[in-house]
Amino acid sequence: MPVHVSAAFDGGNIEVVDATRAGDLQLEIRPDHLSDFLQWFYFRVSGVRDQDCLIKLVNAGDATYQEGFRGYRATASYDRQHWFRVPTDFDDGTLSIRHRPAADAVYYAYFAPYSMERHADLVARVAALPGVVVEVLGSTVDGQDLDLLVIGEPGEQRLPCWVIARQHPGETMAEWWMEGFLERLTDGHDPVARRLRQLACFYVVPNMNPDGSRRGHLRSNALGVNLNREWQSPSLQRSPEVYLVRERMAATGVRFAMDVHGDEALPYNFIAGFEGIPSLRESQLALLDSYRNQLAALCPDFQTEHGYPRNAPGKANLSMCTNYLAETYGCLAITLEQPFKDSAITPDERWGWSPERCRSLARYCLDALNATIDRL
Repeated sequence: MPVHVSAAFDGGNIEVVDATRAGDLQLEIRPDHLSDFLQWFYFRVSGVRDQDCLIKLVNAGDATYQEGFRGYRATASYDRQHWFRVPTDFDDGTLSIRHRPAADAVYYAYFAPYSMERHADLVARVAALPGVVVEVLGSTVDGQDLDLLVIGEPGEQRLPCWVIARQHPGETMAEWWMEGFLERLTDGHDPVARRLRQLACFYVVPNMNPDGSRRGHLRSNALGVNLNREWQSPSLQRSPEVYLVRERMAATGVRFAMDVHGDEALPYNFIAGFEGIPSLRESQLALLDSYRNQLAALCPDFQTEHGYPRNAPGKANLSMCTNYLAETYGCLAITLEQPFKDSAITPDERWGWSPERCRSLARYCLDALNATIDRL
């Protein structure tokens, strides 16, 4: 059977340079459309059962975050349901994946992909549950629906809590996290979920960037726009995803917000805050520290030692979601970051940081919110 390489599917990204031999497959990562962002890959190799494959991503040295490939191992799957790690090296600008597949065809990806079909299944499953309303906020540039799930009863007595994910579409761990978050929040038998729904109404956008997700982008929408730099002045023409969500937020208010992401280089789960906003209040900082510390105490996969440097006073970039929301609403706003690599403090040799661990972290995040919500 001849070797064949393809990325002609939802979220796929690769260009073939030379696919003549399984032992020397040479490929290139395709940059985001209308953008220089380059890092996400997802492709299938067929005709390679029991062959020693060497797959070279020859332009990995041009990646947006080269450090993301150091100490990194690619994910692989035969059924696109179970993803495991395979030996990977980054040297002289080339990312080399070594694997001997046990099946005719195998998928490789930067992280376990989350397809738009799975997104549709998630929205449909949650929308069918009691106490959940699904809204379509509008359309993306490519004409896809931007889905919002409203969980709980809106009203003056309930805190408006917003949770969004996947502004950067290649950070698929964010929507895997969403699965765990939504599964627990809608569990009528879970006492923490029941209490939170009594105290708050949750507005949830499981995927902020459907176009980039389907196109196989790392960080941008269909127009090459980084949505997490659009929050100060979005437009329906350039960044409808942010514009539509921001308009809905203005109608509900925001007391708590979480923006879920992934970080290419840092092998840790951590929270980035809003310490540099101009109107920073000590009460906001106290809430941020409380949430961080609660989550660290509850979840062994989460830590507070490693993360991004704090912005100097008044120097926060207000075009970023967390900074914009904390400044505009005086609320507790959080950016949750997860690794593309393994978690360095709790490593797992076979699975690395995985969809299952993303879902588990989300459940702990609800525990931390439960411990903090009375102070919001």
